[in-house]
Amino acid sequence: MKGPRMQVDRRRFLIGSSVVAALGVAGGATAWSVEELTATAVEHPRADGDGVVVIVTLYGGNDGINTVIPYSDNAYHDARPELAYAEDDVLHLDGQLGLNPAMTGLHDLWGAGSLAIVRGVGYPKPDHSHFRSMDIWQTASPSEPVHTGWIGRWLDATGDDPLRAVNVGSVLPSLAVGERATAAALNTSGTPLAAASVATLAALGARSASDSAAESMVCASYAAEKVASGTFSPLLGGSSSRGGTGGRGHGGQSLADQLAVVGRCVKAGVATRVYSVQLGGFDTHADERGTQQKLLGELDAALSGFLADMRTDPRGRDVVVMAYSEFGRRVRANASEGTDHGTAGPVFVAGAPVRGGFYGDEPSLTDLDVGDLKVTTDFRDVYAELLARGIGTDPTPAVGAGRKPVGFL
Repeated sequence: MKGPRMQVDRRRFLIGSSVVAALGVAGGATAWSVEELTATAVEHPRADGDGVVVIVTLYGGNDGINTVIPYSDNAYHDARPELAYAEDDVLHLDGQLGLNPAMTGLHDLWGAGSLAIVRGVGYPKPDHSHFRSMDIWQTASPSEPVHTGWIGRWLDATGDDPLRAVNVGSVLPSLAVGERATAAALNTSGTPLAAASVATLAALGARSASDSAAESMVCASYAAEKVASGTFSPLLGGSSSRGGTGGRGHGGQSLADQLAVVGRCVKAGVATRVYSVQLGGFDTHADERGTQQKLLGELDAALSGFLADMRTDPRGRDVVVMAYSEFGRRVRANASEGTDHGTAGPVFVAGAPVRGGFYGDEPSLTDLDVGDLKVTTDFRDVYAELLARGIGTDPTPAVGAGRKPVGFL
């Protein structure tokens, strides 16, 4: 792995090796049958009561104001005369706030007491850049850039089992990359890599006596990905919107398909504790209302269907889902019937273990920070609760000490 032509950024290599292993085409990868996987889960299943956290990333900056809608606030209607929803259109949560009309499934979960809405979530000194803000959310480091993610640091602190965290998708998000460990990446599209790419990545993953500590970690991660691929690949076939999940398809990559894979793994008894899935398209600078409502409908159908499926299986009762976006949007609509990059937004947490209701203060629409909502809840407090109460681990290595409990678990 030495020499100028073999020098690669470690994170880029980890992502690349995950692509190969996720597709099951790396040399030595083992494809397990469903029966073999089930037998393994019987011998070493996820223990009863061991929680599972599913992280849903909404890429693009979802407009939280038209998601959890302050329909009774005149300032809302004044700032968005064309984008605002009328009181009769929203799905009422209380006398002031309601859900977007596309979110009927989550509204039902609210009524059942298993949906928490954390309001005004963000971080100090917000950044309006998609890249930087998402990096902050995924690394849980608002003050300075770091090269490890919050789930990656949890992996570093808790052992070397390659099945502890899984990203459904071939490219690992930065939240999943640690200093010594990385989550597994699973590709649901079935698109194979070129043979030359497979050979190159296999060569980069070969161990050498001269490897540095970082290079040894890369090789170990590469080997772990192959183990994970052999475990999960039998579950990837035919994952399109079965097991109760809904939502429109994007080939094999719809949110419903991703959650179908998660559901099948949970019900099989696989010991994974954290899954990551994603949905994009929320950068609504123009013609927002129709675009966002369609995306929120996809989110709603996929999440509510997945959670309904989890309620039918004993192993699904410990599953908690969190959905977040890198920032919200500005209060005032722009001239293109859209909204521009903002700051704080709502985070949804749902599942049987969740104490439903509102958490965090609702940001004011008139007391603004140069047109932006003021953050009322630090996102690291949400993460800390998911780690401490969702999967029963010390959150300090991942998000630092001194976080405040939110109370939704």
